[in-house]
Amino acid sequence: MRIDLNSDLGEGFGVWRLGDDEALLDVVTSANVACGFHAGDPTVMRRVCARAVERGVVIGAQVGYRDLAGFGRRFLDVDPAELVNDVLYQIAALDGFARVAGGRVQYVKPHGALYNATVRHAGQAAAVVEAVRLYDPSLPILGLPGSELLRQAAQAGIPTVAEAFADRAYTPAGELVSRREPGAVIHDAEVVAARCVRMATTGEVEAVDGTVVKIEPRSICVHGDTPGAVAMARAVRVALTAAGVEVAAFT
Repeated sequence: MRIDLNSDLGEGFGVWRLGDDEALLDVVTSANVACGFHAGDPTVMRRVCARAVERGVVIGAQVGYRDLAGFGRRFLDVDPAELVNDVLYQIAALDGFARVAGGRVQYVKPHGALYNATVRHAGQAAAVVEAVRLYDPSLPILGLPGSELLRQAAQAGIPTVAEAFADRAYTPAGELVSRREPGAVIHDAEVVAARCVRMATTGEVEAVDGTVVKIEPRSICVHGDTPGAVAMARAVRVALTAAGVEVAAFT
């Protein structure tokens, strides 16, 4: 059994800091680095890429809406042609800093509202897929199992990686419960760690109504911006290792 641990990093901006990038880079195997549209700036991007390369952590481009004020968590009805260019811009910018550090971008993952939109929004999913195809069709796309994004990526011959979320509640349909709903984020590290072991070993997660959903992830996301994120990520990794699961990048 093998599972990748990914986390959203580089989400500070200027003098504002969000999350503990340094500590999380010692825990995760893949880093979803913000590319400057929903969070991050050139200095933050370069620093996180350098630290990731030093630690052997795989770098991924976390692309989002052009929405710094809303942290990319508000749906934007962007024209698909424009969205292609926005995603291309973000991948290329981060890849530049990754290459300066001696690495490169090795996968792409949408952030926040864009991630959720591409579960069902065919036009926006197509835009993300097209941007990756144009930039480098060998780059895997991370997404929700059964999503429109992964379906279209597979059709385009782009590698796909199904992921699960350590601390997010699921609907019976296998989608994430909206952050606006109570209980959408799980804060108990022990509960989260047990969920992750179940995800990695059985490919299942319990939905909010108690039903069991098959997700079969290759990667699990441990969020870096929630309170106690570092301790939770460490608890997840310890629990996975204790269960005999190898924690390693999917690339």
